[in-house]
Amino acid sequence: MKEKIFGGLEVFAKTMVQPLMYLSSAGILMVIGVLLTNDMITGMIPFLQWEPIQIFGKLIYNCVMVIINNLAVIFAIGIPAAIAKKEKHKAALIGFMSYIMYLTASNTMLTSLDQIATGSDMLGLTGTGQASILGIQIVDTSVFGGIILGCITGYVFNRTSEKRFKGALQIYSGANFSFICMFFVSIIFGVVSNLVWPLAQQGIASIANVIKNTGTFGLFLYGFLERILVPTGLHHLIYTPFQFSDLGGVLQVGTDTVAGAYAIVMTEIGLPVERFSDSIYYMATGFTKMFGYIGIGMAFIHTAYKHNKKKVKATVIPLVVTAILASVTEPLDFMFAFVAPLLFVVHAAIAGLFIALLKIFDVTAFCGGNLLASLIMNVTVGVEKTHWPVMIILGIVQILVYFVVFSFLIKKFNLKTPGREDEETSKDKEPAKTINFDTDIVNIIEGLGGKENINTVENCITRLRVNVKDENKINEDMINLTPNSGIVRKGKDIQIIFGLHVPDVRRAVESYLEAC
Repeated sequence: MKEKIFGGLEVFAKTMVQPLMYLSSAGILMVIGVLLTNDMITGMIPFLQWEPIQIFGKLIYNCVMVIINNLAVIFAIGIPAAIAKKEKHKAALIGFMSYIMYLTASNTMLTSLDQIATGSDMLGLTGTGQASILGIQIVDTSVFGGIILGCITGYVFNRTSEKRFKGALQIYSGANFSFICMFFVSIIFGVVSNLVWPLAQQGIASIANVIKNTGTFGLFLYGFLERILVPTGLHHLIYTPFQFSDLGGVLQVGTDTVAGAYAIVMTEIGLPVERFSDSIYYMATGFTKMFGYIGIGMAFIHTAYKHNKKKVKATVIPLVVTAILASVTEPLDFMFAFVAPLLFVVHAAIAGLFIALLKIFDVTAFCGGNLLASLIMNVTVGVEKTHWPVMIILGIVQILVYFVVFSFLIKKFNLKTPGREDEETSKDKEPAKTINFDTDIVNIIEGLGGKENINTVENCITRLRVNVKDENKINEDMINLTPNSGIVRKGKDIQIIFGLHVPDVRRAVESYLEAC
């Protein structure tokens, strides 16, 4: 049972990696967009204010953000493709169709029950519990909805895509049958999510009073929940009421009443107050984005396998810079939130702890945006009002805490963070000899027990991954007649290390199996 559970988790981790593999490239593109459009930077470099450069920067930034804002769609397409044993392109297409049917079902329910929320001019639909995805307004399940539906689609496709009917019903066989099944599943999922998710939203919203009435612990809980709920999209229901309603405080200015942490802080900037009020702490969700993600990135680089460090640096550093300069953390969050959930829980706890420490050390500095904006604003307002030098000290401490704690946990539990995936071990080097695709492929298939013994054939970066029916039929001596760098056996899952040309090997194996 234990082996089966861990095997399932490994499969899930692998499926999650596929949709996220492009985010590192997206991250470095976003950094370019941020650098070209950031008001602070363009103010220091007048040349960047040239309109063609600004348009170019906005094009880059907005085109990357559309990917990040639609990660649910990407998961709904990418996960079925990763799970599918055969005809992955059909699984991906059905995944997309299933997702838009789910969106439509959710919207239809909201419309029929007259529950469509109206967004505000400032926040749009943020805080309403609803969101607009691909132009369709639904109950906001964030990336969670895409992940769940993607997993269901992949499972259903594998169970139904080889179903064959006779006679007039033959046209509904195979992938068509999978689509029919997912048609009804998508509708049911849309209806059920409309019933279940608002209950979760209400539960999260009810915690607001607990946060408000429990002082420093409440601030810890505020920061913890804001981070831990990011994958579900429910984090909006944590910070929005405090930042934009009287839960975040009330300020009386003459005859005017100002409510919400954001409005209070913006008002107090221009008032002769000795320090910002405690409402400032509800704006501190950006503290970890400015500092903590540096420590996370350092830990990932430090714990990566030696031969992967350069690749991990190239992947992680742009995402860290994106978090610091643009306050966009999702690309880095989703690199470990699902493959190493323990780390994400610890991450949320550290984030909450440091918001509480800001209160304990009486730091009232503004840290709700990106690092550059926060530093300029705090320096402008002054030390007396903000105590911003202590913020910098706490920021450095947070970087070190993240680095030490994450590095320890990653090594202690052998967590599959970037650069530590199974396929990327020191022995995954290229075989000394080249493969003769005309003769050596036969040895691989025969060594795996023949065509009848092979369930699925996949590959990762360096390994051919094969699932067999009977592991006792494996003949490693036969497999080793084909040049390779090692064989890893995990029950019915067999991994043969071929190096970076493994995609060619997989295609040759698949072609041979189809021809037999």
